[in-house]
Amino acid sequence: MTPQMIIALAITVFMIILIMADKLPFGAPPLLACLLLVIFGITDIKGAFAGFSNSTIIMLAEFMAIIAALQKTSFITAFKNAMFHIANKGKFKAFLFIILIVMLGCSLFGTGSTAYYVLTLGLLSALPENKQLPPSKVIMTAGFAANHPLLPFNTALQYGIVIAVLNSAGVLAQVSVVKFAIINLILSLGFLLNCVIQYKFLPNHPIAAVTDAAKAQGEAVSTLPKWKEQVTYVAFVAAVIGMILQSFIGDAGYAIPGLSVAVILVIGVMDFKEIRDAICAPIILMSAGVIGIADALGSTGLTNLVGSTVAGMLGTNINPFLMILVFCILTSVLATMTGSTIGTVYVFTPLAIATCTSLGLDPTAAACAIVISGWCGHFLPIDGMPAMIMGVGNYKISEFWKFTIPQYFIRLIALTAGSLLMFPM
Repeated sequence: MTPQMIIALAITVFMIILIMADKLPFGAPPLLACLLLVIFGITDIKGAFAGFSNSTIIMLAEFMAIIAALQKTSFITAFKNAMFHIANKGKFKAFLFIILIVMLGCSLFGTGSTAYYVLTLGLLSALPENKQLPPSKVIMTAGFAANHPLLPFNTALQYGIVIAVLNSAGVLAQVSVVKFAIINLILSLGFLLNCVIQYKFLPNHPIAAVTDAAKAQGEAVSTLPKWKEQVTYVAFVAAVIGMILQSFIGDAGYAIPGLSVAVILVIGVMDFKEIRDAICAPIILMSAGVIGIADALGSTGLTNLVGSTVAGMLGTNINPFLMILVFCILTSVLATMTGSTIGTVYVFTPLAIATCTSLGLDPTAAACAIVISGWCGHFLPIDGMPAMIMGVGNYKISEFWKFTIPQYFIRLIALTAGSLLMFPM
């Protein structure tokens, strides 16, 4: 390992320790880590704080303001009442129902959709405190459910990458779309199993949004005129459409939510201070800060080093299940730490394919599992979705890990088993 790799890793570990200690305000440790990266010459100021100009972070900040405006409408009131009634009908049944609804919604958006998890967490943050079903139990599980489609028919991106890496390695395998979808389903069922197992052990405390509301007790809550509510709904729908169409219309998709916020400001649904507080929320600082850390780790060449080293260590005498699982773990860990999911997938998948070929094994299962595993990290709050879940849910790092670490291994085992079941080696 080069000195740069060692320093970058040390700074990352230091940041995680600060998050675990919970002594600094939420969002502060990544900013401190970014400064240390610059001090030690790992990256420059522009690179360290690149997260604050990252298109996804800008979209996330814009959407935070839109969600804040939506909180003032009768829609959210009705949503809270509906969730309250669902919770009162039964603790576990309501819990499972909400997760399944979120997973069904994910079927339309697909795995890894920023628009969907931001939308889901924004709406669920409005859940009222309820002894029957505390919001802290829902945010953790439903937040990650936004990454697990129950009916995985929208898998074009991952399927395309699988075909691309197999073809680039000279493997002309026939990969069934249906079988690939079933692998994703088995992964989602593994996630659902973890939610069921951990239901009784999930945290029970006020979430961030509820805590903030409690601090504001006694303040008058104004009722929006009907026309302002209607405009807010239109702005919200426009923002969601913009995020969904981003892959087709480019940067304009990121700008549309910003224009929606401008409309909300102009008509007086929120004043500038309210919008500023929403877009500068601690969760935005956390999410933007960790992008600089991830970029720095990736730029040091850590991914390539680990990949080639592990491929050499595995040798030619290893159980196929264990081999795929090891590559899945490495891919997901490095994708989480470097922030480059597709880049990491393109490093490790060819290595796994080459290993399978040398063993005389069909590499299709390995390719499918390793590509999908790139979107299966999330055990560290250094990526958009896990960072937002931790912030919205007001979780301590110990509470976060208690759920995410078992989830991580259960999902990867299910993914590996599903891949081998669909494509025997």
